[in-house]
Amino acid sequence: MLRLHPINSRRRLDSINNSVPLVELYRSNSRTACEHRALVLRAMGIASQLANDVETSDAATSNGEEWSLLVESGAETAARDQLMRYERENAPHAAPARPLKLHASPWIAPALYAFTLLAIAFLAGRNMFSFDWYRTGALSSSIQHSHQWWRAATALTLHVDHDHLLRNVGFGVLFTYAAARLLGSGIAFASAIGAAVLGNLLDSVLMPHTHVSIGASTIVFATLGLISAYSWRIQFSRRMQWAHRWAPLVIGIALLGFLGAGGENTDVLAHLTGFAFGVLLAILLAQLPPEKFDSKALQSTSAVATLTLIAAAWFWAAASYRSS
Repeated sequence: MLRLHPINSRRRLDSINNSVPLVELYRSNSRTACEHRALVLRAMGIASQLANDVETSDAATSNGEEWSLLVESGAETAARDQLMRYERENAPHAAPARPLKLHASPWIAPALYAFTLLAIAFLAGRNMFSFDWYRTGALSSSIQHSHQWWRAATALTLHVDHDHLLRNVGFGVLFTYAAARLLGSGIAFASAIGAAVLGNLLDSVLMPHTHVSIGASTIVFATLGLISAYSWRIQFSRRMQWAHRWAPLVIGIALLGFLGAGGENTDVLAHLTGFAFGVLLAILLAQLPPEKFDSKALQSTSAVATLTLIAAAWFWAAASYRSS
């Protein structure tokens, strides 16, 4: 048995005809929730009535009461339509996504990057250790036949002139700093160099036989691909609109086109291959729990291993030069 209750309102409405069958439209243990929906119907000119169970209300307490919102059977369809619109418009918003975890000491990666390029530029400019750094370290298609694989790493650290060097140091410092904030300095540095080396290997397969390439721009664009794709993949686990999820990758591709396609002597192919391997590596890294990157031992080992790889490539290059 239900007890009917009037709904207070400043607006006069047609009352429900007691001779017409009533239909329960909404039920809740909160009278306020029912009243809010009754006001929605009233605004659309649909009469309604509140009711609650007599047996539970006689206890002089609201504990356990259930309230119902009733309408005439003939108005049921229109009333349900209005309440559905109300529910859609007032659906609770998803909780904002937690921000990406950012790592401390991101300056270490750009410092390692800049130190490596500047140190080798100094040594190569003075022909230290009595060998031709440029002839031995530049990337060419001949490595497929000569098996001089070290060139994929050594070519990254050589530059034509001071302007070429400073441009790559400047952009590289910015991008490696951003990558280190996402991945930690050691992993960011290792990932950028690793993707660039792979990019150079593919570049050597695709480049013309007469082509020779040097410069750290492959690292720059590998790092750009790393940042863009890692941010993009991380967004897929968050409740965000599709445009926001894809924005990092779209911006990265736009920067690749803007920064990497100009200049008479620009190795566009190396920029593309570096960016592509940066994207692929970032997708793999995004599969790992972010907590994995909190390990200081892993970060330190990654940085040391990368510096060792570069040094080993140059030692290999020097040894080959002296034996030839």
